[in-house]
Amino acid sequence: MGYDLVIKNGLVVDGSGGARYRADVGVTGGKISKIGRISGEQAGETIDAEGHVVTPGFVDAHTHMDAQIFWDQLGSCSCYHGVTTAVMGNCGFTLAPCREAEADLVFRNLERAEDISRSAMLEGINWQWETYPEYMDVIDALPKGINYAGYVGHSAIRTYVMGERAFEEDPTELDMEAMKREVRSAINAGAMGFSTSRSPAHMTSDNRLVASRVAPDQEVHELVRTMGEVGAGIFQLAMKRGDRSYMEDDYRSLATLSRETGRPITFGSLSRKELPGHWRELYRIIEEENLKGARIFTQVHSREINTVLSFETSMPFDSWNVWSEFRRLPLEVQFKKLSEDMELRRKLVEVAESPYEGPEVVGAEPRPPEWDMFYVMDRVKRPHRSISEISAECGMSPAETMLDIAVKNQLKVFFRQPIANENQDDALELMKHPYSNVTFSDSGAHVSQIMDSSLQTHLLSHWVREKEALSLEQAVRFITYDTATNWGFHDRGLIREGMTADINIFDPENIEPQMPLVVNDLPSGAKRLKQYADGILATVIAGKIVLKDKEHTGELPGKLLRGPLYLSLINI
Repeated sequence: MGYDLVIKNGLVVDGSGGARYRADVGVTGGKISKIGRISGEQAGETIDAEGHVVTPGFVDAHTHMDAQIFWDQLGSCSCYHGVTTAVMGNCGFTLAPCREAEADLVFRNLERAEDISRSAMLEGINWQWETYPEYMDVIDALPKGINYAGYVGHSAIRTYVMGERAFEEDPTELDMEAMKREVRSAINAGAMGFSTSRSPAHMTSDNRLVASRVAPDQEVHELVRTMGEVGAGIFQLAMKRGDRSYMEDDYRSLATLSRETGRPITFGSLSRKELPGHWRELYRIIEEENLKGARIFTQVHSREINTVLSFETSMPFDSWNVWSEFRRLPLEVQFKKLSEDMELRRKLVEVAESPYEGPEVVGAEPRPPEWDMFYVMDRVKRPHRSISEISAECGMSPAETMLDIAVKNQLKVFFRQPIANENQDDALELMKHPYSNVTFSDSGAHVSQIMDSSLQTHLLSHWVREKEALSLEQAVRFITYDTATNWGFHDRGLIREGMTADINIFDPENIEPQMPLVVNDLPSGAKRLKQYADGILATVIAGKIVLKDKEHTGELPGKLLRGPLYLSLINI
């Protein structure tokens, strides 16, 4: 028997959580065709995995690649961290349904809430659709390095049906019927489900609520009930915030909705320093309600959610007095002035240490600093030293210290501000909870603000190798089988004969994310953060080697993975 690809001499960590074992893996026709000893048979390609583990490809169920998929064939940065399948369309933000003439309505939702450049979208998207099914067909035809699936987004549905009224009004009966039709149509076309945002983090570029946040709860529930009527689809939402009694009512209401419709419900779960222990009470509710017949599972991250700051991208003070004019200068001029103009430097320090009086900061936008949680990110590995700690040692004020560090590094240094999951003990507990899924990267969003696409490689390097808080088998299961199963990718997430050959080969002793880079590779030259990883020998998708030693091989075997209703309809 001949094989298209043979992976030899690796330790298989198969995604099930079971113990690793030594075996060769043979691939034929994009499927795993043999696991065991393979010798003598012809192979189109062979990878020697000696000293490496062989795992399923990683599944990331929370991304915002909806616009980037048009200009980023590989799906970076996700692909560099072993992700082979990404679910986009989260939080109600999709490009369809939408008429091209009304694209501004969609851009308004995306531009600020997800930090996706309007200029990049205008230049990079070849608009060839109006309806969500048409959008799916366009995505299906695009060359792709990795696999994608997607929700249909509430904000897009609302603006498609209601136009400008979507940002201000409740729907009429006719509006509701039209929105229900769009949900049905999308699920029939293969949408994985319906997504919305109720989060205060999501605002438009003109400082209004994104369209889904204007919707009353009854509207949201009716659209989820539509999925219940057709018998398919996951409901994903970005949650509201509030006090404990308010949130308990909200969680109980979601559980009732899940039981009534038979639809699974998922949302991000984080710990926050301003609400210590709050997440435990919410998981208690989830546990109780799931035992009563609801199906609720969460999405969690493997570390703090950080705003990543630099003079090359953005700083907390960019819109402040004195700073705003200074930050419009070319970077090399900023460096020269900070090095030579001590009076300007004094004024910048004075302003940076003044109380903030500007507009509300939302989402991942840089916020006024808490200097004891404003870290110098001079390397990937934690711990990082805070500006407060360094300033106390050198006898300068925090803002002076920050500028001094920046100048010494020619303004090419990163700082980070944790905005959630500040307590790492909480982050570990959240990951280990049986109703959690380690999949909350936001890859494709906040492109110049955060760099959380390395969720998977951080998990494997920090929590498995450095902290020994999780076994390799546990961690791999978190980011393969568990996520694939909950999102319905039943032909992925395991190393098993007959499964799709989405496979990673990496060195567990060396895998880790690299430092982020600032690049200007978006359409229109817009900036973003980009991050590679060390230790991954190869990423295989549908039996094709897409990445080897961080280099793209030229293969683009990725597919659009459509939901179960579409698959059942085309097989009738």
